[in-house]
Amino acid sequence: MKKTFIILILVSLLSFNSYKTEAQELKGNDSLVIENPYLGLKPPGSMPIAFAPGVVTTEHWETNGVFTPDMREFYFVTSGGKYEKPTFVVFKYINGQWHESIVSPWRGRVVFSPDGKTMHLGERYMKRTNDGWSDVKKLGAPFEGNSDMFIMRLSSSANGTYYFDTYHKDKPDFPIRYSRLIDGKYEEPKALSKAINTGTQLNHPFIPPDESYLMWDAKREGGYGDSDIYISFKQEDGSWGEAINLGDKINTEAWEASPAVTPDGRYLFFNRNIGSENYENVDIMWVDAQIIETLRSKDKG
Repeated sequence: MKKTFIILILVSLLSFNSYKTEAQELKGNDSLVIENPYLGLKPPGSMPIAFAPGVVTTEHWETNGVFTPDMREFYFVTSGGKYEKPTFVVFKYINGQWHESIVSPWRGRVVFSPDGKTMHLGERYMKRTNDGWSDVKKLGAPFEGNSDMFIMRLSSSANGTYYFDTYHKDKPDFPIRYSRLIDGKYEEPKALSKAINTGTQLNHPFIPPDESYLMWDAKREGGYGDSDIYISFKQEDGSWGEAINLGDKINTEAWEASPAVTPDGRYLFFNRNIGSENYENVDIMWVDAQIIETLRSKDKG
């Protein structure tokens, strides 16, 4: 593994300074104030834009951009340019500045537990310790030993329920499943309803802490081209509403995937293939998360 290093983002200092925002208090924790949140970038509006061009998003391959719940660390995976192989990278907010460092080779698609103590990596995870992150651990039963459940991405709610894809390279219609934490143990995973599990390439689910909606990507009839991002809202009776395509501002003829909302609820991050069918140039995009509330209102009629 490459030796960990820290680099001040000097190359982007001029552009970042022009985008400095006023200090913002993070929701849920008034004691935390970040003077230049989101790496110091000017937030997007209703049209998606590349996140941190030239610093995070480049002409190479970058995926899975997520913030920790305290918004002081931003993790993503990149390959190309100065990173010859897929590499797990983090920007940390320290003493008013964002610093870049290598975490490790790519270990999986990151989603943080709502309390920030667990870094989910598909069917594996790491725990936050006083010294950083623990060694990689396996989920164990009932998520291991099943050839039908190679988990690419796992997202957890505040009550500990897991939502995850079950990727299989030879069977593109494997369902998205969930598993509840009952009396300290996880139940046998169950497939979600057809409202969600329709189409192929059902991947990369994201659940917010309150489980009020679920987002994922899939190929479905009536989509815009390649994989699109969809959302389903939890209904009053506990069922999941019909899948809603996020529309032509988010989805294009290209591959869009891996949706995630920032812990403060303000922005939606996702991936878009800008390159060829070889996926040599995949970008991390972000957009105002108001689109979710707009679709929620329509879902309620």
